[in-house]
Amino acid sequence: MADFLDLHIENKDGQLFTTVFQKPSYEPYYLPFNSVHPIHMKKNIIFTMLLRALRYCSTFQEYLNEREKLRMALVLNKYPNKFIDKQFEHVLLKCNIDQLLNVNNYELIRQKIIDSPIKEKMPVDYGKVMFVHFTYCLSMKTFPKKFHALWHKYFGESPINEILPVLGTRNVKNLQRQLIHTRQIK
Repeated sequence: MADFLDLHIENKDGQLFTTVFQKPSYEPYYLPFNSVHPIHMKKNIIFTMLLRALRYCSTFQEYLNEREKLRMALVLNKYPNKFIDKQFEHVLLKCNIDQLLNVNNYELIRQKIIDSPIKEKMPVDYGKVMFVHFTYCLSMKTFPKKFHALWHKYFGESPINEILPVLGTRNVKNLQRQLIHTRQIK
């Protein structure tokens, strides 16, 4: 039996058994759903944690256990069940899996996920990409969609349309962030 980083490995009668390992000091705290962060950050938490469970859990039952631990932690952090379920489905779709996981197909699908290549980041051509950062708050939720619609409307036929605008967010400056920043500087 060995624990390495966040992986638990065990030899049970010559059969290798793996699952997610959490230190005894682990606390199931994630970014609260009601925080003022872009929704893609909240979706990414679920995506990353569930993909890790699929890769690390060698049995379907361990995967189910890990998935439900994740669900409970998310519910405690005010994530709606409907949102959680949608993200669970999204993980499978992103991995090109169009069937529900069950005890019969788990090993095959898990192996497909493990064998799938990790996408490498493409180098950025700064001559063709423009980064636009804005401070995110709840009232800015629809800003990206509106920005791209206006960009296309006004620059659709223009040579500037060859430049791809990429939107990025910054969080709202608040007292907690300011105190943390001040503390780090000292």
